[in-house]
Amino acid sequence: MDELFQVKVREQAGASVVSAEGEVDVSTAPALRQRLYELPESAKVVVDLSEVTFLDSTGLGVLVAALKRVRESDAGGDLRLVVTRPQVSKVLEVTGLSTVFSVFPSLDEALA
Repeated sequence: MDELFQVKVREQAGASVVSAEGEVDVSTAPALRQRLYELPESAKVVVDLSEVTFLDSTGLGVLVAALKRVRESDAGGDLRLVVTRPQVSKVLEVTGLSTVFSVFPSLDEALA
């Protein structure tokens, strides 16, 4: 069963909120990468993964590259993740990326 993948970007509370929905894998990660690279490097970015049902290594690579880009900007941007699903949380934990990213259980907390 193929899931529809969507990425939406909006401004909220002084941050760019990138909401992904569906599976982030080798076929959908380029769309997420494109939306993240359209944002200013200095932005405060929140990637809302609460509606992501699957995240593979390609998706992780996109997130790591975006984090690096934002942190290395002259203005010192920030990238935070919202993770609510256990399967996505487990991928971050197993790879050790849960200690690299600032991970929040809700969008409100990530924006605070």
